[in-house]
Amino acid sequence: MNIPKSSFPRVVIIGGGFAGIALAKKLSKKELQVVLLDKHNYHNFQPLLYQVSTGGLEPDSIAYPIRKILKDFPNFFFRLADVSEINTDKNKVISNIGELKFDYLVIASGSKTNFFGNESIEANSMEMKTIPQSLNLRSLILENFEDALLTSNLHERNALMNFVIVGAGPTGVELAGALAEIKKGILPKDYPDLDTRTVQINLVQAGDRILKEMSEKASQKAEDFLEKLGVQIWKNVRVTGYDGNVVTTNSDLTFETETVIWAAGVKGAAIKGIDGETLITRSNRIEVNQFNQVKGYNNIFAIGDVAQMTTDKTPHGHPMMAQPAIQQGKQLGENLLRLIENKPLKPFKYRDKGSMATVGRNKAVVDLPKFKFQGVFAWFVWMFVHLFFLIGFRNRVVVFINWVYNYVRFDREARLIIRPYKKKFKP
Repeated sequence: MNIPKSSFPRVVIIGGGFAGIALAKKLSKKELQVVLLDKHNYHNFQPLLYQVSTGGLEPDSIAYPIRKILKDFPNFFFRLADVSEINTDKNKVISNIGELKFDYLVIASGSKTNFFGNESIEANSMEMKTIPQSLNLRSLILENFEDALLTSNLHERNALMNFVIVGAGPTGVELAGALAEIKKGILPKDYPDLDTRTVQINLVQAGDRILKEMSEKASQKAEDFLEKLGVQIWKNVRVTGYDGNVVTTNSDLTFETETVIWAAGVKGAAIKGIDGETLITRSNRIEVNQFNQVKGYNNIFAIGDVAQMTTDKTPHGHPMMAQPAIQQGKQLGENLLRLIENKPLKPFKYRDKGSMATVGRNKAVVDLPKFKFQGVFAWFVWMFVHLFFLIGFRNRVVVFINWVYNYVRFDREARLIIRPYKKKFKP
């Protein structure tokens, strides 16, 4: 990988997400050689991916070059690499660009979509975990409306304008709200010769309420918001299959649709070499102790979505969200320095700062540790928090201007079919 030799200990970080970036920043300008490996050369702000999918933002406004984030750190090296395996015996990582020895290894590889072993859904539904996937979804949504204009077959047209979102967590709820606003404010202008009133947005949830990780009040309010926007919510319904045309469920309910968006869960993106029953849990996360050390290793750590730290308060690990990842990255940075100096490590304690979700224009729900509120004020809080955590001044300005413009004009300018997607799987 052409990494220069150094007298300083080498820390290799796999993954440039929230956890990996937070750790790298914490180790900046320390007497360490820090090498960050990622298969993308940018950090992706995942909470706003749904806005890329629905034409509200362009992808470059939520992505930021990793090299630029850490450009002033003299001890930092970045390599564009896809890590395939970890050799724990020889302290090596193996990637598509070569091998690299480490003194300390941190796995921050994040998560990927969990299809729970359902191959038909995996083959035919859409994901929304990466920017390319979001662009594919944007193209598919817009192509569906273009195709709906061309067909005289009413049955086919209804299938093209029927959207099924599986999973009613923050991603599913925010996407459903965005699609509902497009149906209401944009489609009648763009497609005056198409009866856009027939567009259906179905949100399917296996549990008994949406936003199950939030308070019952927030869940109910979000449901009220969505129903007023025209979203059909199906609770206690589990999707069992999708063949590209028909969605089947555990009941008599079926959906004829050309578009299924899978937002029903994620699993850890574990890497070969850290495996075995004692390390990998059912959610494909790596079991770590209270110091984020992988069990059985003193010099290998895991943080963020891929790490499962089991405590009395978190028997299933911490939520797979940005805040736990950032906090673990910062804490591990301190502990690595302590470990090198032979000082006792500090256990990780998660500080829950709350959760939030937006449903649409002037509609959001916010759960803070001491306060819970919904509506317009919650929407402004949601916007401020997301702007604050965006990396890069330019990105904050661009996103803010886009939001103001979209709010005033009730428009989404980025509804562009840059690269057609549908042709990849439709003749």
